[in-house]
This record gives sequence, C-alpha cells and structure tokens, in this order.
Amino acid sequence: MSYLQPSEFVAKMVDAGEAKIFMGTRDVIIRGYMAGAILALAVVFAVTITVQTGSAILGAALFPVGFSILYLMGFDLLTGVFVLTPLAWLDKRPGVTLPRILVNWGKVGLGNFLGAMTVAIIMAINFTMGFNVDISEVGQAVATTGEARTVGYKEHGFGGWITLFIRGALCNWMVSLGVVGAMISTTVPGKVIAMWMPIMVFFFLGFEHSVVNMFLFPLGLMLGGEFSLGDYIFWNEIPTVVGNIVGGLALTGLTLYSTHVRTQPKRQLT
Repeated sequence: MSYLQPSEFVAKMVDAGEAKIFMGTRDVIIRGYMAGAILALAVVFAVTITVQTGSAILGAALFPVGFSILYLMGFDLLTGVFVLTPLAWLDKRPGVTLPRILVNWGKVGLGNFLGAMTVAIIMAINFTMGFNVDISEVGQAVATTGEARTVGYKEHGFGGWITLFIRGALCNWMVSLGVVGAMISTTVPGKVIAMWMPIMVFFFLGFEHSVVNMFLFPLGLMLGGEFSLGDYIFWNEIPTVVGNIVGGLALTGLTLYSTHVRTQPKRQLT
C-alpha cells in the first residue's frame, strides 16, 4: 500500500496545516461546506442501515464511506483542522499565528455548518414528504438521538457535561487518526483502509463529533425532537467542540509531532 514512514507523514501533517492557514476564504468555505454535507449524508446512510437491518455494527462499518469520500476529494472538517493547523504554529512556520489559526477554524466551522444544515433541511423534507406525512422511521431515530444526547446529558448536570467533553475528546482521537490515515499511503486503497478503521470505532462507540452534531441536532429540532436550541448548544455542541480540540491535538497531533518530527532530517524551509 506504499506506506510512508511516520517521520514522512508527520511532515505532511505540518505542511498540510500550514497550507490550510493561507488558503483563500472562498476555498476554505467551499471545502468546509462540501465536507459538512457529505458527512451528513453518511450519517443518514449509517442510520438508515442500522434501522433497516437492526445491526448497529453494520451501520458503523459502512459509515466511513462518507469520511473517505470527503478526504479523497480534499475537503476539510473542523475536527481535522483542530489537529493540523496548530502543528504548523508549533513548527514555527513563517506567518502562522494563533489568530490566523482561530480565523481558519471559524471559516471551516462555518462551511461545515452550512453544508450540514443544507442536508438537514433536505432530509427533513425527504423524511416527511414535504412535511405532509408522519416522520419516517429513520427520521424518528434521528429525532430520538437528539433528545438522548442533549436532555439525556442535561439530567446529569456537570457530570453529563464532563462526559460529553470526554466523548468529544475520544471522538477526535479516532477521527484525527483517520485524517492522518489519508497521509500514510500514496495509493487510494491504502488511504481508505487507514481512514476506515478509526472512523468505524468512533461511530460504533457513540463518541461525539461536532460536525456530525451540526447535522443531527438541527434535523432533530425540525422533526419535532423534544429539546431546545439552547440544550443543543450548551448540552452538546460546546463540550463536544472543546473535547474535539483537546482530544485530537493532545492524543494525535502532539504525540506524533513530538516523537517523529525529531527523528527526521532537518529541512531547509523556503
């Protein structure tokens, strides 16, 4: 599968983070939009499989098809840039500053949200025949998920919030390994296999992904889920985002950078 050594693909991670910082706003938004939309469709795909077959593991096993498509197309998820862009700053790449990193995160997040919301609106119409019939079984599953993963955590107070944070951290540990997986091979099959494994783990274990939630919870609200916008933001999205940042950067980005960058020959940056 034309495997690259860790010192090689970690260098690619830093290069990718630097490139994303200096990407034009239009391209950042478009790539973020398409990533959010494709990931949302993958969620519908996986939930549909789970509902129709009764097999959660089968839904999880096939969910990574969406992640693989969006990264092979060069689109960007917020969870990925949480990991890659700070590495360029740590590597002291010229012009890479913390304010620029935060601006990039905001642009990617906006694109992801717009893409996820577009698919949420489309699916709300699809599940209800234009709001003219009862919600389909898959739509009901989505709405129920929204309730369980907001109000369900809220019932436990601070313990629920911390649990969300932990599940967000564990999620982006796996998802960021998927992002790195796209860099460890020079062949399409190699990239897909490396991405597939950690993404399947995250989805089956029910960890919290900020971009997936940008789709699930707005759709749940449209379909009559019994939770509020405030519940979604405070009792899911905020702790999930914080957990995604900490987990992805600490457990994947910094560990790979700290141990493998030092083992590669020094490169002359131009």
